[in-house]
Amino acid sequence: MRAVLLTGFGGPEKLEYREDVPTPQAGPGEVRIRVAATAINNTDIWTREGAYGSPEDPTSTAGWRREPLAFPRIQGADVVGRIDQVGAGVPRSRLGERVIVDPMLYTGGERELVDTEYLGSERDGGFAEFTTVPAGNAHAVESPLSDAELATFPTAYATAMRMLNRADVRDGETVVVTGASGGVGSALIQLATLRGARVVAVTSAAKRERALKLGAHAAVDRNSPDLAAELGPVDVVADVVAGPAFPQLLRVLAPLGRYVVAGGIAGPLVETDLRTIYLRQLQLIGSSFGTHEDFAQLLGHVERGELTPLLAGTHPLRELREAQRTFTAKDFFGKLVITVAEQA
Repeated sequence: MRAVLLTGFGGPEKLEYREDVPTPQAGPGEVRIRVAATAINNTDIWTREGAYGSPEDPTSTAGWRREPLAFPRIQGADVVGRIDQVGAGVPRSRLGERVIVDPMLYTGGERELVDTEYLGSERDGGFAEFTTVPAGNAHAVESPLSDAELATFPTAYATAMRMLNRADVRDGETVVVTGASGGVGSALIQLATLRGARVVAVTSAAKRERALKLGAHAAVDRNSPDLAAELGPVDVVADVVAGPAFPQLLRVLAPLGRYVVAGGIAGPLVETDLRTIYLRQLQLIGSSFGTHEDFAQLLGHVERGELTPLLAGTHPLRELREAQRTFTAKDFFGKLVITVAEQA
């Protein structure tokens, strides 16, 4: 089959397009999916770069579980396609089913999520013609959206859902969203608005209007010299950027406010004044991928047509290197998707 192999930690040159990769077979309790579309995520880039470090050495190369990866690996977590093979114990009635994949490969409760396998990281994913997943991770989906549009949802929106659930964002609260033009940031705007929150987006001046059209009540230039003064006291900061702005983002929070973080695009190592945290009784909340429950909640929004897919562009499978270069340039709003095969 056609696939792109990640051959080791490094730059885009570590991505190798091949047409002779063995086709996987569905094992017991699994389904095989003929892939139609798979979105690109920050996790793909950071995994390729080995950018997660280790608890002992933040500069070391490792996968998202902060441990070595096995190579070669087929990346790509956000899979949409049709089931074309079922393993033992899976009803044959699922053959031909259009599915969207929950990429978190764990069983049990949310504590298991911390050490889970992630599709495209610890297990081969969707930058290929076929991939296999546990049957329970392949969700039948009823939607008029295209395959590429559906592929914009899984990781980014489930991550955003997890952040909002972890921070217990409620109707009437004000939420600051950083990185508002990216996949998770734009998902946060929509999902927070759906639950009745007032959203203030932090983004570039060029992308301000897009954030407002998505539902943000206000937008602030990320290059503002004094974010804290412009944003004012808020209930929650949902951050995927971190970096030098971190101290200002904490000062934005009202007493008893919550700061929830799921990324560090501008730099994961930060400094702050702990007195800001304990004197204002702030909560700092770590969040990463969504649980199965978060994914089910997200899928309900998708099937009810309550979310706008932000498909910024598509690339064919053989152009994954170029697509990742475009992704890292961040000169787009929403998600970039790799199209593998056209599906009805």
